[in-house]
Amino acid sequence: MFELLPKRAQEYRQRARQVAESAVRPIAAELDRTGEYPWPVIEALRAAELMGIWIPREYGGQGAGVLDLCVVVEELSRACGGVGVAYAVNALGSFPIILGGTEAQKQRWLPPVASGEKLIAFGLSEKASGSDAGSLRTRAVLADGHYRIDGDKKWNTNGGAASIYTVYASTRPDRGSRGISPLVVEKGTPGFEIGKREDLMGIRCVPVHELHFRDCRVPAGNLLGEVEGRGFGNAMQTLDRARPGVAAQAVGLAQGALDWAMRYTSERQQFGQSVMSFQSTQFRLADMATEIEAARQLVWSAARSIDEGHAGASKYAAMCKVFASDVAMRVTTEAVQMFGGYGYCRDYPVEKFMRDAKITQIYEGANQIQRLVIGRALTKEAAALGDTLAVKVEHPPAAETAAEETGS
Repeated sequence: MFELLPKRAQEYRQRARQVAESAVRPIAAELDRTGEYPWPVIEALRAAELMGIWIPREYGGQGAGVLDLCVVVEELSRACGGVGVAYAVNALGSFPIILGGTEAQKQRWLPPVASGEKLIAFGLSEKASGSDAGSLRTRAVLADGHYRIDGDKKWNTNGGAASIYTVYASTRPDRGSRGISPLVVEKGTPGFEIGKREDLMGIRCVPVHELHFRDCRVPAGNLLGEVEGRGFGNAMQTLDRARPGVAAQAVGLAQGALDWAMRYTSERQQFGQSVMSFQSTQFRLADMATEIEAARQLVWSAARSIDEGHAGASKYAAMCKVFASDVAMRVTTEAVQMFGGYGYCRDYPVEKFMRDAKITQIYEGANQIQRLVIGRALTKEAAALGDTLAVKVEHPPAAETAAEETGS
């Protein structure tokens, strides 16, 4: 439904689709099998001028919005969910700098990300603090003009491929979440080590690593914003901006699975006719297509709310993420079912879509956490509406009341 998108977003979408069809789809199965990073796709995205589009123009980007980011992620994910997140995680890693960095920090770290020369990763989660992001154990202590970082990070997408890392550490453990600060660490810094690569069920072409910091010293100027204690707010704002990208990945995966289900059922013959000609199949496809379009429109709406600075953007970001990722799991699972035994084999790509879709319900805030975010937002709205919704009851005259009570 291109007509619902602004012209710029339509152009990004078309370019991303061309990259997806020419550079992603032909190698998606091989990338899944080998787990190799999609460097050829990154080069194709650079050639199409799609890397770092969300970065402001003054730092080498194109000043594109979250909506533009989402349409690119959807098209890439329609061909391969792993490629979709390999692209989108660069936005997740650079948003903290865009939102909280000084002018000098933005000039230093954003241009190479905008050009695609360097990739960036996001280091928040730890083994003991996934959903509980406020209880970080990684510490950063300032001494002699340097922060000494000690600790470990978990679930770092693009971990082995990135050159720049935004890392959250506690600079004031006594202050809890208000003592968390964001720092930038570059690959090759002494004391910083890329740890174990996770063996994933899906998105297998993207390296997800542990990060280890052992007396890792970075200059005090690597503290984003140069003021301690702003890390938790920076991380939450970042995730609000990034969650529509995860939702777009989910929409792309669902659409890709539906594409294959439509192709397969139109070609597969049973009882002398195509499987798609059966009314039951048409009903199933209709439900899948309707849910996908509903999810897509919610993603676009949430992205617009962020781009336009709406106050309720956090709620809509959570809504689109939880809805689209749940739709992705339902649609990809149904697609596997429609393929029958072939859906359970790697001869066809639908099983990969299902494996890739599962992670969208988990990362960047598990869906249970998204429902908590939505619920808290609704609770605040209900409190604000309390007086507005109160109905003032007018008491009837005494004689009228007596007549009602006697039934006359």
